Amino acid sequence: MVTEVMTFTLDGLEPHPVRVEADLRRGLPSFTIVGLADRAVAEARERVRAALVNCGFEFPMRRLTVNLAPAHLRKAGPGFDLAIACAILAASGQITSDGLGKTALFGELSLGGELRPCRGVLAVAEGARQTGLEALVVPVGSAAEARLIDSIRVRALAVLSDLAAVLAGQADCHEQEPRRRAPTERALVPDLADVRGHHAAIDAVTVAAAGGHNLLLSGPPGTGKTMIARRLPGVLPPLSRSEALEVTRIRSITGLDGDGTLAEQRPFRAPHHTISAAGLVGGGAVPIPGEATLAHRGVLFLDELSEFDRRALEALRQPLEDGEVTIVRGQKVARFPTRFALVAATNPCLCGRGGKGCRCSEPELARHRQRLSGPLLDRIDLVVGVERPSSAALVAEPLTTSKEVAERVAAAREVQLARSGCANAQLAARDMISAVECGAAAAKALARAYDSGGLSARGRDRALRVARTVADLDAEREIGIEALARALGYRHAGERLGSR
Repeated sequence: MVTEVMTFTLDGLEPHPVRVEADLRRGLPSFTIVGLADRAVAEARERVRAALVNCGFEFPMRRLTVNLAPAHLRKAGPGFDLAIACAILAASGQITSDGLGKTALFGELSLGGELRPCRGVLAVAEGARQTGLEALVVPVGSAAEARLIDSIRVRALAVLSDLAAVLAGQADCHEQEPRRRAPTERALVPDLADVRGHHAAIDAVTVAAAGGHNLLLSGPPGTGKTMIARRLPGVLPPLSRSEALEVTRIRSITGLDGDGTLAEQRPFRAPHHTISAAGLVGGGAVPIPGEATLAHRGVLFLDELSEFDRRALEALRQPLEDGEVTIVRGQKVARFPTRFALVAATNPCLCGRGGKGCRCSEPELARHRQRLSGPLLDRIDLVVGVERPSSAALVAEPLTTSKEVAERVAAAREVQLARSGCANAQLAARDMISAVECGAAAAKALARAYDSGGLSARGRDRALRVARTVADLDAEREIGIEALARALGYRHAGERLGSR
C-alpha cells in the first residue's frame, strides 16, 4: 500500500511542494528514504522510529520505503520528520488517510515524540496557500508564525500521539492569534536628538530615508559618522504588511527570529569589515542568503568602508542596481532579494585627518583611493562630509529629533507611493519621465552638468531621483533649481572623494 502526504522543502527562500510516499511490502524489515535527501533528512529514520514507539504506535516490521518526490529536488532539514511519520502511520493503517490530500505537515520530531519548531514555517505556510491546500499541521511553537498567512487553517500539534485527533480537527486547542511584541520587547533605536553640530549630515539622512537612497558619510575618526548612521532606522517609514511578511520570512528561514511575531522594524545590518564576498551577497556550495538579503527592505551599514575587501564591495554592484542577487552553483540558480539602502562610513585617508592636517604620502593616498572603485561610488546617491563639531555645538540644544524627521519622511514617502507605487530610489527607467517633473531652469542646469562630463548617465538619473526626493520633502510639485543644486552637490562630493 502506498500512502502520500504533502510537505514542503525550501530552495533558498522559496518553498516547493514535496510528496512523501510511503510503501509497505513483505520482506526483511528495513527502512529506506530516497529522493535526494541530505543528512538531516536521512537521520529522520532514527528519530521517526523512536518517536512512533515512544508514543504508543507500532513501527511496521516490514520492508518500508519512503520516497520524497520530485526526486530531482534537493531536500534539506529536519522538517520532513512529521510528514514521514504520518505517511508511515497511514500506510500501516494506524491512522486514517482521509483529508491528507488537502493537508500539509511540517515539523521536527524528538525521540519522545514531541514536536519541535523548524526554520521557514512562514514560507511553508505561503507555499501551502499557493498550492491550494486547506490546512497545515505544524508544531505548537511554530503555529503563531504560520498563522501570519491568511486563508489557510493552521493546526498546532504538540505530541505525535495527538496526530489523529488534530488531523480530524478534534484536538486543536492552540488557536491563539499571532502575538505581537510588547513595547518593552522592541529594540530601542537611538534618537537623532543625541547628534550635535551635524546639520548637513542630518539633512542627508533625511533625504536618504525619504527616498530610500544610498548614503556615504566621510570624515575624520570620532566625528560621529557611525553614531549618525545607527539612528537612521528610527526615521525610516514603517513596513507595509507585504514588506513585513517578506522580512519575517527571511528571518524565519535564516533562523534570526523564531518567536512567531510579524516584523515591525526595518532590518539594520552592520557586518564587520572582514566579511567575505559570499557572506555579504550570499553563496556557498548550497547557496544561502548573505547580509545583503538580510537587509532586504531595510539598511545595510558598512562601517569603515575602505577596510572591506575589494572583491566583497565589487560584489555589491549588481545587487545595488537590480534589487536581487543571482547565485549559480553547479548548474543550480538561486535568487535572493536585495532591495536595501546602502549606508557607509569611511575616513578621508589612511591617517584619518584629511585636508590640511593630512600626514599621508601620495602613494598612501593613491592606495586609499583605489580601495573605493568609481563604479561603486557612482551607485551612491548622497555623499556628505562629517567634520569635527565645535565645543559650542556639543553643548547646544538638539538640532532635531527622530520623531520630527520621521514625520517628514513618512509624508514624503506617502507622496511617492501615491505617485509611482515605490520609493524614488526604486523608480524604473521607464517611469522616470512620468514620475519626475523637472522645472525648465532645473532641466537646463542638469543638461549643462551632464554635457560637461561631470555626470555619468547613471549619475544623472540618480541625481534626478535625489532631487525629486528633496522636492517631495519640501512639498513641491516639480523639481526646482534649489532641489537639483542640492542633489548635484551630493554627487560632486562623491566625485571629490573618488579623485582625492
